[in-house]
Amino acid sequence: MTVIVAGTFRVPPENLDALMTPLRAVVEATKAEDGCLTYSYGADVMEVGVIRVFEIWRDQACLAAHFLSPHMKAWQVERAGLGFFDRQIRSYEISSESPL
Repeated sequence: MTVIVAGTFRVPPENLDALMTPLRAVVEATKAEDGCLTYSYGADVMEVGVIRVFEIWRDQACLAAHFLSPHMKAWQVERAGLGFFDRQIRSYEISSESPL
């Protein structure tokens, strides 16, 4: 069953520039993972310091493997050092989809 991950996290606005290099690295590595269909982060245009998360995974097993990957472990350390906080991210299992 397809899994969608969506939500936000915050970083102090003064750390946004420093966040970009490790953020690009984790996105690039994750997009190469088996079962990763979509993986993106985006800065909120209205609220400085809010980063929006959106992911689509083939199934729960692929998402679970993602969390064990070396680049995710590195990302967890890097983001903590940049003041990452207020993580509000959820996963949703999707049984079907259709275009709007």
